[in-house]
Amino acid sequence: MATWGEFESEAGELAGEVRAAFGRHKHLVLGTLRRDGSPRLSGTEVTIGLGELWVGMMANGVKSRDLRRDPRFGLHSAPLDVEMSDGDAKLSGTAHEVVDREVLAEFWGLLGQETVPGPEEALVFRLELLDASVATVVGQEMVIDAWRAGAEPWQIRRT
Repeated sequence: MATWGEFESEAGELAGEVRAAFGRHKHLVLGTLRRDGSPRLSGTEVTIGLGELWVGMMANGVKSRDLRRDPRFGLHSAPLDVEMSDGDAKLSGTAHEVVDREVLAEFWGLLGQETVPGPEEALVFRLELLDASVATVVGQEMVIDAWRAGAEPWQIRRT
């Protein structure tokens, strides 16, 4: 697993593409696992800062319950561009609930908030990355740039 900062160090160009894809619109699609193991897809917003990828959510929401029970996640940029010329970004890894009040204050500060909501109001998770990819269509080819934590980035081309 890797932090966002480690991802940027290991695969800077790809991390930049993922960041750009995630920044194209406000909401991304978060995949979590329900109690019975089936997938759940939910809209979410992410924050990149302090060398980390963060997600905040309602304390009693289904996403937070899923991640507390099973920290595995998938995150998808859900591109609006059907031609995929701007790229279709995906990440997977594990989510770790942040409980340290100082770290929470830093996170909420990234969002311009001076007060830190209590755990009964909102939860914050730091996302550790297992892998990442961006798929684009170039001419008649599907180009997939990929990375896995601890490995060199690679590219796959399919026609």
